[in-house]
Amino acid sequence: MVTVDELVARARAGVHRPGPAEAYRAQQEGGALLVDIRPAAQRAAEGQIPGALVIERNVLEWRLDPTGGHRIPEATGYAVPVVVVCSEGYASSLAAASLRELGLVRATDLAGGFVAWAAAGLPTVPGGTTGDRPAR
Repeated sequence: MVTVDELVARARAGVHRPGPAEAYRAQQEGGALLVDIRPAAQRAAEGQIPGALVIERNVLEWRLDPTGGHRIPEATGYAVPVVVVCSEGYASSLAAASLRELGLVRATDLAGGFVAWAAAGLPTVPGGTTGDRPAR
């Protein structure tokens, strides 16, 4: 048996987790695909990151598997840099680990999640958009 805290620690072991400023720079330079996995209600309450793809957690692997029939156009290969975003950076650590198991070797997550992004004063927009498209 293992605790959820141990699972999160394993998911983060040896993985670079960018902070908000680094993730923002990578997004702006086209060097990372930010993927918001929070449910619609949470995005509506907290807001969203402009340009981040909204892919709720329950379909994440299907949308990002480069060989899958349900993939999004941005899922062009296993080396695509993906930064997963949740509210505080816990669920995203587990999701990023799952993507790495799928073969997405550059999958990681945003340290501190959306809460840290907003606290850093980085751009946000009102939440509530749905679907596998960028928040605008």
